Amino acid sequence: MSLDGAYDPDNIFAKIIRGEIPSVKVFEDDEVLAFMDVFPQAKGHALVVSKTSQARNLLEAEPEVVCKLALATQKLASATRKALNPDGIVVTQFNGAPAGQTIYHLHFHVIPRWEGVAVKGHAQGGMADTAELARLAQQISAALD
Repeated sequence: MSLDGAYDPDNIFAKIIRGEIPSVKVFEDDEVLAFMDVFPQAKGHALVVSKTSQARNLLEAEPEVVCKLALATQKLASATRKALNPDGIVVTQFNGAPAGQTIYHLHFHVIPRWEGVAVKGHAQGGMADTAELARLAQQISAALD
């Protein structure tokens, strides 16, 4: 898919936001939702999405939405650091299929990294165990400032 196109209100993140598909939430407010990636690239991989914007990518996003998502992503990364003590944290955001975007709803990835532990490709490790995701989400949520 190109960088241009219409927003699909039935994308999986829109369905998660509406509660039509379950998710393992880390935190949320009226505008932002952070939840565990069900196809994690590493232990603790979570996503941050806007609950209000219909931007498909960063290039379409309203500046106020970008600010709120950036702050929520920083909050999630900080809590992830406290909770899981990784050696590093990758924050990514993709725009368009050639860049690796697979879901066309603006979102950020927060991926903890440990030295000597390879990161998996997207969805290459299979779907994660929901109970394990819930345990990780609780740890990260408990570490929120």
